[in-house]
Amino acid sequence: MNKKLISLISIAVVLLILVVIIIRATKDEAPELTVAVASGPFEVLVYSTGQLESESSDNILIPEVMNDRQTRISSLTITDLVEEGTYVDSGDYVATLDHQAVEEQMKIALDDLEKTLSEYEDSKIDSNLTLSNQRDQIINAKLDLEESEIAVKESAFEAPSVKRKVEMDLDKASRKLEQAQKSYELLTQQEVNKVNRKFINYKQTQERADVINRLKDALIIRSPKAGMISYYQYPYGGSVQTGSRVSQWSPIIATFPNMNNLVTKTFINEIDISLIKKGQKAKIGIDAFPEKILTGEVVAVANMGQLMPNSDAKVFEVKIKVNGSDPELKPAMTTSNTIQTTVLDSVLFLPIESVFSNDSLSFVYVAGSKRIKQIIETGEKNENYVVIRQGLTKDQQVLLNEPKNAEDYDISGMEIYADILKKKEEDKARKAETELREQKEAEQMQNAATASMPAGIIISQ
Repeated sequence: MNKKLISLISIAVVLLILVVIIIRATKDEAPELTVAVASGPFEVLVYSTGQLESESSDNILIPEVMNDRQTRISSLTITDLVEEGTYVDSGDYVATLDHQAVEEQMKIALDDLEKTLSEYEDSKIDSNLTLSNQRDQIINAKLDLEESEIAVKESAFEAPSVKRKVEMDLDKASRKLEQAQKSYELLTQQEVNKVNRKFINYKQTQERADVINRLKDALIIRSPKAGMISYYQYPYGGSVQTGSRVSQWSPIIATFPNMNNLVTKTFINEIDISLIKKGQKAKIGIDAFPEKILTGEVVAVANMGQLMPNSDAKVFEVKIKVNGSDPELKPAMTTSNTIQTTVLDSVLFLPIESVFSNDSLSFVYVAGSKRIKQIIETGEKNENYVVIRQGLTKDQQVLLNEPKNAEDYDISGMEIYADILKKKEEDKARKAETELREQKEAEQMQNAATASMPAGIIISQ
């Protein structure tokens, strides 16, 4: 009985040891996950969110009189504005501009008007006094001349020296009268000009007061037509609303969007912007209507980037034209955009996780008994897959994860690597050739322009 029990215990211990060994061996060997090389159409997509806006619209502008420099008002604050999306008829109320700034300028203009009117009236009085004095001098000069003429007649029988003296006095009196008359003419013109200048100042001040008064009457903005009000979106972000300032350089208060001609404005990060080109197709989802999927086309790509608020990331503005129209769509609705940047009809591709790289080499680990590290040439990629141009065939199995003994795998496909290097050199040579040709063309155009210029003109470089 004891021998039998000991035998059973021994067998159990041996089995337990074998189970432990098997479990440890299983843990040491990670499972090999494989994937087959797929074949078919391949898309490179860029995802972004955006906002609907009208591609074309009619604008409600500041009053025309505000563009008159006589107002001396560069900008005004919008103190009240109807809610966005409000439907208005022609002549309906839209907004109110700040009255206080206009009233302050009106007070200044009225004070200036009173001052210039007083100066104008004073100038007329002063001119009358000045000319009156000059006329008195002319009368006195005439009397002096008449006395001299009488003295000459009475000296007919006097000594020659006496006659000579009275003749000289007559000549002086004549010149004095002539000078007084000429001075009167010049002084009259001078006083007329002085009064005219004061009158012009008065009229200009009066005109300014009239212009400001017209602006005061135009501070209540009314709709020029029937339609739906939309807030104007600044190119640099944000929109016109209550508290915003409008001016000659930023004259739009609100807009009437053309709902049959919509675009979605979105921003693409600097990593993906090189993929975006005009004419690319896009699918547009409307967050407010998840069931709606619209189509569109990229119509504008910004050349300059801009910083996102509260971030160091740079983005580029892209506009996608929405195909067709939908009465349920409204400006400023949020959109989810999928831009189709690349479409390949039939290519080989693998999950990105299965492709490894080392410096300038891209390679995969081929599944099977042969341990091969296959060099491959990759192409376009999206968020999940990468195109395989050389090195693999359809349905060929590769490892998804890097094996532990990766250094034991034999490298295959060095001719592919050589071909990749050759293509890079050819691309570099083509680029250098293109740059050289463009440089020569620019020099020829400059030489032709120089030769056609007249002699004596020097071109600085």
